[in-house]
Amino acid sequence: MKFELLHTDSKTNARAGLLTTDHGQIETPIFMPVGTVGSVKGLTVRDLEEEVKAQIILGNTYHLYLRPGTEILEKAGGLHKFNGWNKPILTDSGGFQVFSLTGIRKLTEEGCTFSSHLDGSKHMFTPERVMDIERSIGADIIMALDECPPGTSDYAYAKKSMGLTHRWLDRCFKRFNETEPLYGYQQSLFPIVQGCTFKDLRRESAEYIASKNADGNAIGGLAVGEPAEVMYEMIEVVNEVLPKEKPRYLMGVGTPANLLEGIERGIDMFDCVMPTRNGRNACLFTSEGIMNMRNRKWADDFSPIDPQGTASVDHFYSKAYLHHLFKAQELLALEIASIHNLAFYLWLVGEARKHIIAGDFSEWKSIMIRRVTNRL
Repeated sequence: MKFELLHTDSKTNARAGLLTTDHGQIETPIFMPVGTVGSVKGLTVRDLEEEVKAQIILGNTYHLYLRPGTEILEKAGGLHKFNGWNKPILTDSGGFQVFSLTGIRKLTEEGCTFSSHLDGSKHMFTPERVMDIERSIGADIIMALDECPPGTSDYAYAKKSMGLTHRWLDRCFKRFNETEPLYGYQQSLFPIVQGCTFKDLRRESAEYIASKNADGNAIGGLAVGEPAEVMYEMIEVVNEVLPKEKPRYLMGVGTPANLLEGIERGIDMFDCVMPTRNGRNACLFTSEGIMNMRNRKWADDFSPIDPQGTASVDHFYSKAYLHHLFKAQELLALEIASIHNLAFYLWLVGEARKHIIAGDFSEWKSIMIRRVTNRL
């Protein structure tokens, strides 16, 4: 994998780059639609390519391991061939999902034993096992197994958790270096910075992660309940340490405003279920603000869903029609809203990139923050 830093904003830490993998190039900053079980909910590959204009999507190791399982994925030739997506894929380690299974998982130095949410069967994730699973899935970028502690963790627990994450990281890299990709193209392993909301722990973790000289680095354990300003502060602390010549991935974030603030602080890659999950709940993000399509005000508004939108659904369907679909609980409503929201997110990071290169990112961002947080 190769990362070229093409331009850095003169007033902020915002960057425009080019990430090259064996499945194609990614223009950064970038938003990555989440395809938890190998599909982005409600969207076809054609939708992702032509409407959303996605450049990379995510898969989830925990869910793909449980269903369809690594045997099926290997028979298919990896996730790319299984789901028909021929561009880059990133898989998370499944750690966040496992550690979310409060009450049905047990954490040890060796790894994490958990019960499947599907049938209650017992499983264990170790750093080595996760590397093997991610080899089977075959994503271009794979994540190290880490513990994602609760945002409310005290200092003692956060420090203990960070130490475990670092020890697991060593084992991930050992296994990764002992094995080969299964499908004839290279994979890159990204480590993850932890440390909750404690500056010294975040700095220490960033230094440890940077010492691994990985192809790229991720920041985890944020957007888990802490105030947004605290999240931004942690990003600043970490990005002072992480190497500038490597891509930086902020995991699980977030709102359009979160993306703009992250970009301003030097983040290159984002993912979040928000555009699709909120879309399925009638919440549309636009360049002029946020719309709740169940509101009565849209019932007789026959203007296009989003005149400024980049997806065909924005212009083909009216607000009144989409309002009707949601009220009637039609599946088409979920599809239209998901396509719209993802297309908007990809448009937003694309515009940020243009303004970074043009040299007026700060001015544009201050205008956009006001717009995207507006309630219509």
